[in-house]
Amino acid sequence: MPFAVLEEKIKQIPQEYIAEVVNFLDLLQYKIRAEQPAKEKPKRQLGLLKGQIWMADDFDAPLEDFKEYM
Repeated sequence: MPFAVLEEKIKQIPQEYIAEVVNFLDLLQYKIRAEQPAKEKPKRQLGLLKGQIWMADDFDAPLEDFKEYM
């Protein structure tokens, strides 16, 4: 069906139904995406950030601010 025919049909739809047409088109796009094969995600590479992240030696030490609660 040529787009001109589709455009004419859309022009004939009352304004209050245009939202339903848009919802239907969204549904069709969702179905099309669901039918397409899923793209494979790249496999994670372990150790990419090795040596770039550190933790303070006193990380587990209690904080002064919370001593009264302990």
